[in-house]
Amino acid sequence: MLDKLQAIEDRYEELGNELLDPSINYQRAAEVNKERVDLEPLILKAREYRQAVKSLEEAKALIISENDAEMIALAKADVSDLEPKIAILEKEIKGLLVPKDPRDDKNVIFEIRAGAGGDEAAIFASDLFRMYSRYVDGKRWKTEIMSESAIGVGGYKEIIFEVKGKGAYSKLKYESGVHRVQRVPATESQGRIHTSTATVTVLAEVDDVEVDIPETDITIEVYRSSGAGGQNVQKNSTAVRLYHKPTGMIVTCQDERSQLQNKLRALSILRARLYEIEEQKRRAELEADRRSQVGSGDRSEKIRTYNYPQNRVTDHRIGYSSYNLPAVMDGSIDQFIDELSTQDEADKLASSGADDDE
Repeated sequence: MLDKLQAIEDRYEELGNELLDPSINYQRAAEVNKERVDLEPLILKAREYRQAVKSLEEAKALIISENDAEMIALAKADVSDLEPKIAILEKEIKGLLVPKDPRDDKNVIFEIRAGAGGDEAAIFASDLFRMYSRYVDGKRWKTEIMSESAIGVGGYKEIIFEVKGKGAYSKLKYESGVHRVQRVPATESQGRIHTSTATVTVLAEVDDVEVDIPETDITIEVYRSSGAGGQNVQKNSTAVRLYHKPTGMIVTCQDERSQLQNKLRALSILRARLYEIEEQKRRAELEADRRSQVGSGDRSEKIRTYNYPQNRVTDHRIGYSSYNLPAVMDGSIDQFIDELSTQDEADKLASSGADDDE
């Protein structure tokens, strides 16, 4: 760890010297300054750690060399204070050394789709949308619906929405996967428990420059949005359907008022999906058989079960359960996100350690 810290400190000093170069251009100066600012929390911790280690060595040396009982007692007290402090600093530094996902500060595109279970699955999809909306409200972020396909019983076959807020992806990325609900549907006369599922996909919003989509790769169709009837029926074709030829993906958007706005929304969703496909390939290549289950976003994996009769929500990736299901469904999911984040960090540290040993 000390070798890593020294290399990072050397890089920090190198960046500082580059900023002092009068010939540096504005764009390069901005890049260098950002990298330096990103390193600063680690540098400050490293310096505090080195000073604490130095003080500990001095205190231990004093205990051996000193004859004065009062001085020895003071040195022993310093050792008692410094040893736990150094252990805490080591843990904090290891956390800062874990490679950060460059997408963590991005906004999020959320896709929720009803799975197995018919109308009950669609109602569960609606429940999940409400849960995430409440969570987002609690963070003072913003939610904007991009596309929705509702059914008459108050559920969604599919709903796509955007979450805008600093660090949104860092928190919500662990929600990708299959969510399962076990409960007695309102329409069930025999009181039997049904199991239904909904699939959640969490995508980081991607800038135009990050994913280039040639116009020749897409076909665009326009059609009339399905309104509420009466005066609300769209007389113009504002809804947009994009077909991405290389992957066969289809994206539709009809919630905006203009055709251009719907096209831009649809392109944003397509761009995020394509970026996620490439990211999954890259992660698989980098992590190989050490790839963590936490945060992997495997769409086929049942990640969480919401059991209404037992008032229990269980995340299967970490074996963690909450026995306050109403609070969870009202947006209190921080405990799951915190546990998943801790496990993800531990797995990355273990993976990094394995790399160092090779």
